[in-house]
Amino acid sequence: MTMQTPETKASRFGWVAVLCWIAVVLDGFDLVVLGALIPTLTGDETPFMTKPEATFVSTISLVGMTLGALMIGALTDRAGRRRAMIWAVAAFSLTTLACAFTQNWWQLSIFRFLAGFGLGGCLPTAIAMVTEFSRGRTGKASTRLMTGYHVGAVATALLGLLLLPVLGWRSMFVAGALPGLALLPLMVRHLPESPAFLLAQGRRAEAERIARDNGLQLEAAAEAAILQDRTTSGALFRAPFLRNSLGIWVTSFMGLLLVYGLNTWLPTLMVEAGYGLSRGLWFLLLMNVGAVLGLLVAGAVGDRIGLKSAAILWFLGSAVLLAALSVKVPVLALYPMVFVTGCFVFSAQVLVYAYTAANHPPAVRATALGMAAGIGRLGAISGPLIGGTLVSLGVGHPWGFYIFAAVGLFAMLAIATTRVMRQKI
Repeated sequence: MTMQTPETKASRFGWVAVLCWIAVVLDGFDLVVLGALIPTLTGDETPFMTKPEATFVSTISLVGMTLGALMIGALTDRAGRRRAMIWAVAAFSLTTLACAFTQNWWQLSIFRFLAGFGLGGCLPTAIAMVTEFSRGRTGKASTRLMTGYHVGAVATALLGLLLLPVLGWRSMFVAGALPGLALLPLMVRHLPESPAFLLAQGRRAEAERIARDNGLQLEAAAEAAILQDRTTSGALFRAPFLRNSLGIWVTSFMGLLLVYGLNTWLPTLMVEAGYGLSRGLWFLLLMNVGAVLGLLVAGAVGDRIGLKSAAILWFLGSAVLLAALSVKVPVLALYPMVFVTGCFVFSAQVLVYAYTAANHPPAVRATALGMAAGIGRLGAISGPLIGGTLVSLGVGHPWGFYIFAAVGLFAMLAIATTRVMRQKI
């Protein structure tokens, strides 16, 4: 038997972490790319589409991501983490490339829907894989993975500043597709299958080999086999999982409502509060930068006090800080307030994913994550609609912050109703 050194084991796990992180960066790309392109696509000079058509395109993209998350999560628990991840990245990359060659808005709608469908499956699969290769550090592994989401969003915004004036809007879709296409051969070569999935499927020999190569320990093969026999995707709707499923789904809906609602409307809410557009944009940037720090801190806290307790704390902090933003304060005091708000609001949802992954057995883990992400995408659709309605009614400030604070409080109560179920990672 070939002995693996600790360095070799670390480098192999490093491939899993890096490849999954890059896949999540693609999700961050999708978060901002259409928003960056809409002013150009709907501009006065030969517009590609109208603003109502642009609204439809952006909405159908989220619908595709919702369906992708709901369906690919279940596929992952049957076909395997590795295969589902490769298929999802391939689907997203090819359809994003096709967006660059569309000739009208409805063609763009079709390919954005298909791209969202593929991309929606990346997140639950990536979290499931990183969780199962994390050697027990579920919170830290999941939150570090999700830093890619915000890195992708910031990088895409900067890329737009460079490419749009020189190469036009089509170049942005090409730039978004190329990393995924380059990622595919690396995944085929270096991404292993999850030993937990293999063990749950009764493929113990393969599981032992991959676990040995990656410095993992396998727990109770007989128990995993029993879990596989009795645990299917339908188990999420039955005891003992139903109570947790409802709590997690409501929390995920509220969590992504906050993320997408604030990313869309924070600058406008700040303008209505009298801080000006430029400061509003800086506040949005600060909130996303705070999210990266918040993710790193949240993971460490979650591994120390428990992921459920950390999620409760993070949503409570989000509610208090969002309510505080409704109060007019000096600008110098507002900057750190917005930064700390980002630390809590944008990382609270990731704790929900980490808790979901750690709280379900391997046979149903990706399905549970897919359901959480898919239902959460409904919140992602609702957030901008709620914010837009409040702004249209002229009550965006202060009621926008009050309502978002109430959403954070409701998310805290929902996750508090769940119970910790000790599972083998």
